[in-house]
Amino acid sequence: MNIFRVWIRPLGEGCRVKVDGLQNARWLLNRLSQSFVFESSESIIDDQASSCSTFRVPYSPRNPRSKFEKLLAAIPEVKLMLDPA
Repeated sequence: MNIFRVWIRPLGEGCRVKVDGLQNARWLLNRLSQSFVFESSESIIDDQASSCSTFRVPYSPRNPRSKFEKLLAAIPEVKLMLDPA
């Protein structure tokens, strides 16, 4: 798998995750689902105009924001970006 960009935007009780490409988003969701701290997400929304896909991940006591960001940053294929406001 090649390196791909992932943007995160905190949204109160969770965050929006935007991934460069639908295949990368599916791969990332599969990778995250293998983690015990990852519990759920909303369905992937594919934006063909921007070639990015997004999904929302809720935070929980077992998966707070800081732990989720560290989990993403530890995946070698992910180039973590902060989504501008």
